[in-house]
Amino acid sequence: MKKAVSITVNGKTHTSEIEPRLLLVHFLRDALGLTGTHVGCETSICGACTVLLDGQSVKSCTMFAVQADGLSVTTIEGLAANGALHPVQEGFWECHGLQCGYCTPGMIMSSAQLVDRNPNPTDEEIRHGLEGNLCRCTGYQNIVEAVKYAANKTLAASGD
Repeated sequence: MKKAVSITVNGKTHTSEIEPRLLLVHFLRDALGLTGTHVGCETSICGACTVLLDGQSVKSCTMFAVQADGLSVTTIEGLAANGALHPVQEGFWECHGLQCGYCTPGMIMSSAQLVDRNPNPTDEEIRHGLEGNLCRCTGYQNIVEAVKYAANKTLAASGD
């Protein structure tokens, strides 16, 4: 039996009837066509499916879409605003924080939450904050530099 849900994704509310067992990542990719959120391990280990749910990073591959009913989801497609990259997206671009790109959307979403909560993270705090996201291409140093870039840009913009 399908269940009616109303989920706001990237600022737009979507009302649908969905199977209760539909995972959030499949709702985003298959029902809404937002393919920036990737399906990786499907066990919450790799973090490729990370999105923000009311500002909190969650693994959308192990969460049912019905659990997001009435809530707000931000995907990688919704992070940039008014044609300008989010500071974390810009940091990944400027500091070469991406490799093949498969893990990048999840890394960026986790990093956005990290910078939002801690505007001046240390390298250790960044590495700890990204523990739930795996990059199998290379090391994490450029990703750490990208997050520091974003934190510095965000701090400068706030005037602190």
